[in-house]
Amino acid sequence: MNFLTRFSLKNAVAVFIVSFLLILAGLYSFSKLKIDLLPNIEFPQLSIEATYPGASPDDVNESVTSKIEDQVKGIEGVKSVQSVSYENVGIINLEFPFNTDLDKVEQQINSSIKELDLPESSNVDVNRFSFGSFPIFNISLFAKDDANLEKVLNDEVIPELNKIQGINSVSVGGVKEDLLQITVDKEKAAQAGLTLDGMKEQINQKAVSFPAGTLNGKELQIPVRVEEKVATIDALKKIQLKSTMNPEAKPVKLGDIAKVEAVTEQGEYTRYDGKDALSMAITKKQDANTVEVASETMKILKKYDDQLDYAIGFDSADGIEKSVETLVREGLLGALFASLAVLIFLRNFRATIIAIISIPLSLLVSAIFLNQLDISLNIMTLGGMAVAVGRVVDDSIVVIENIFRRVRRSEEGMSNELVESSTKEILKAITSSTITTVVVFLPIGFVGGITGEFFLPFALTVVFSLLASLLVAITIVPILAKFAFKKVPPEEKEGKLQRGYAKAIAWSLNHKIKILILSFILLFSSFALVPSLGFTFIPNEEQKMLQANVQLPASTSLEKTNDVSLKIEKMFADQNEISDVTTEVGSRDFSTGVKRPNQVGYFLNVKEGVNVDTFIDKVQKKMESITKEESPKATVNVQEASTGGPPTNNNVTVDLYSSNLNDLQKAAKQVENHLNKDKRLKYVTNNFSDKQKQLVVEVDPDKAAEYGVSGFQLLGTISDQTKPVSVGDLKLDNTKRAVQLSYDKDLSSVKEIKDLQVFTERGPVLVKDIADVRTIDTFTSIQKLDGKVFARVEADIKGDDVQAVTKDVVDGVKKLDLPKDVSLDGGGGSDETVEVFQSLGLAILTAIGLVYLTMLVTFGKARIPFIILSSLIFVPIGSLVGLVLAKEPLSVSVMIGFLMLIGIVTTNAIVLVDRITQNREQKGMTIRQSLIEAGKTRLRPILMTAFATIAALIPLALTTSSGTLISKGLAITVIGGLASSTLLTLIIIPVVYELFFAKQVKREKQLEKETT
Repeated sequence: MNFLTRFSLKNAVAVFIVSFLLILAGLYSFSKLKIDLLPNIEFPQLSIEATYPGASPDDVNESVTSKIEDQVKGIEGVKSVQSVSYENVGIINLEFPFNTDLDKVEQQINSSIKELDLPESSNVDVNRFSFGSFPIFNISLFAKDDANLEKVLNDEVIPELNKIQGINSVSVGGVKEDLLQITVDKEKAAQAGLTLDGMKEQINQKAVSFPAGTLNGKELQIPVRVEEKVATIDALKKIQLKSTMNPEAKPVKLGDIAKVEAVTEQGEYTRYDGKDALSMAITKKQDANTVEVASETMKILKKYDDQLDYAIGFDSADGIEKSVETLVREGLLGALFASLAVLIFLRNFRATIIAIISIPLSLLVSAIFLNQLDISLNIMTLGGMAVAVGRVVDDSIVVIENIFRRVRRSEEGMSNELVESSTKEILKAITSSTITTVVVFLPIGFVGGITGEFFLPFALTVVFSLLASLLVAITIVPILAKFAFKKVPPEEKEGKLQRGYAKAIAWSLNHKIKILILSFILLFSSFALVPSLGFTFIPNEEQKMLQANVQLPASTSLEKTNDVSLKIEKMFADQNEISDVTTEVGSRDFSTGVKRPNQVGYFLNVKEGVNVDTFIDKVQKKMESITKEESPKATVNVQEASTGGPPTNNNVTVDLYSSNLNDLQKAAKQVENHLNKDKRLKYVTNNFSDKQKQLVVEVDPDKAAEYGVSGFQLLGTISDQTKPVSVGDLKLDNTKRAVQLSYDKDLSSVKEIKDLQVFTERGPVLVKDIADVRTIDTFTSIQKLDGKVFARVEADIKGDDVQAVTKDVVDGVKKLDLPKDVSLDGGGGSDETVEVFQSLGLAILTAIGLVYLTMLVTFGKARIPFIILSSLIFVPIGSLVGLVLAKEPLSVSVMIGFLMLIGIVTTNAIVLVDRITQNREQKGMTIRQSLIEAGKTRLRPILMTAFATIAALIPLALTTSSGTLISKGLAITVIGGLASSTLLTLIIIPVVYELFFAKQVKREKQLEKETT
């Protein structure tokens, strides 16, 4: 690569022009990068939602869910199939490996479902899951003055929002629905022999509009359409209705047996700080720029300031901007600290400027590649840049220091030849060290799972930055050095540091055994610190948004749920710790898509400075005291809101299996109580639902056959009496409305069901004469994992020692006296964390192997790479001490830090060993002379590069800002490991070098004695 330096020196102007163009391209690419909190990862999960209107959980499970499960469980690569069957809907979640072609799988699933014999009224949708599918906004909207808020939203705001390129969906909660309610007098309808379904059909027959062929004239062909319209409410009232069951009954007008009126219904209630509001949730497309989408959304809302007010309950863009600002600030501070470290060592301002020129250039060039690969600017790419700041300056430091030193020694002064030879002298060292650091990140691609996907943008950012820094170091830095160092003072004599280091090397080489024993004592002592660190996937990060949920018994009405919620919201208003509350009563559950009238969800924003854990305990107790008064069986859950990020895996899970649902419920409650007693756990949840009363009408086949009644006929008779019938949308008096039929009196007892009349060929017969009617307790949902009915009790772990707590909890559960036919499987996030750590451990070993191969190619001798790799043995000393002092647990970030250290630490060893090799091969020095001279010559660049890297990472290691904890453990690991390994490398490498070349050292000593 020396030709690049030679070309640059001869064509300085061309190189500067290219550099300027790269800067412009980098700035442009940087401005075009999408800004997001997390890398754009599509999880290998598919969700199948099957709706079956009017069906019980058992019916949904038997007629829909189980059939779909049996069909899809054989799809190649499926890891797990989890399902839940609620009333009216079944959800089946399928998980696949990360390399799965989801397009192909989705096609297979759709084809398989089409082959199934599902009920005609059922409907099946297949959806995907990604970070982008989480709402980025939750906005509460209020009408101003006399504005019709729903009309403004539907006619103007939502259509404009949907035009924004990155928006995926806009949904509004709390909307009131205008209905034309037809309330039928039950007694009059019975006398006329009419049912709701029969009336619906006759109304629809009066509102027809169908093509009826074409009239063929001589010159024109005229289409014919047959229409019968009901244009007004009065016309609707005058419709003649005739019984199909009793032909002798006289026709009656609808208005004679029913009351027709326009009403407003509300299927859910949404509020903000106790005030009625509409709640708007916005999701973005998977590859959209979150900040840009948020900005465009706010612009549109501001256009309607005269008609609506809004309050933002949740805004992910705000959190993203804060995280980006934090990481940019840490990166800039890191660059400043690195620059100061270089200035302290070089004591030359121009040399410092040249050395650090690689920082902005390298990062801007990496932005070009990130933009081309459509990688967003997120906490991982920005974390990569912040981490890379210290390392990208290393190559330039080594080049500038070598040129600076050679110029000061030269009597001829500055020349192209001197700059070229100075760069060539260290070219092999910086090239091999940079390539070594780059290859270290290759194994991340083989880690797999979410860890590999999540850290890949981080690795690519570092790799692009390092390769760019190498290019800068051998092209631009030599040119700048040529112009900057024309007049420099001659080199001073060896400093005290160099003389002291030379003596230290000499002493160490004469006391190798003592040095090695002391080093290994330090190493094994550091391993003793590991048990005190804790073991987690990603350290817990406190969230200032809380998610609260109240679940009342399954049969609770929406109105009752709302009454309870109003009392809770009044309590929230008295809590000084809460800044605002968004309430959703009876709204759609985000994870399942099911509307639950017995549930309330709250988003609570907590003020800065509040201890979240303490406040959660306080507010949960207050909520429980309110709900217990209103409904003793109500459940309350308060926890930190999920940001939709990578799984923390800081959870313990107990799965219970049994075909006996009563025993399963009992066992789940036992485990739940056991977990609630453990002070190390929080947010204990039990997915096994409560029971609700259900009326079962079991047809007697013999009696039904005797009267000529089918099960469907009986179903039609009962459903006609128990639920409203939708007629559809009709345009009446120039207003389009949904029309609904219902009776004026509801059935309120089992006796009324038994006494219902069913019309048969032999005349009317009572339900109780042909069927057994009884009340049973049934579960509100049926959950299955890989085809087996199961209950899951789960909790988050408060501390960071996830593995130890998980083991204790699972062992404790196994000692419980659970029902005999219940089996259990305990584990949770620690199992996945162990797998990830094993993968990362393998990645580290692979990286070491790749480093060995790289150095073998570079130096051409099998022993040299082993000498260089010996510097890695003592990396854990500083890293583990640093983690203990900072109270950081062992985590994925820490493991990535160890992976990085392989590249960074070997860089220092390569710089030293390269000089030793040059001394031996080019200057004919003995091994000991080579070691001492190389040590004195390379001491300053080694210390400079180490201190520059450490200084650059200090802001990241000290930060307490939200969104950067994923890089904090990494920074502390690298700082500690680099500090200890640098100091030990300067001593250990010479010692190990002499040990590997012991025979030659012995010969050289013997020859020296003979010569003396």
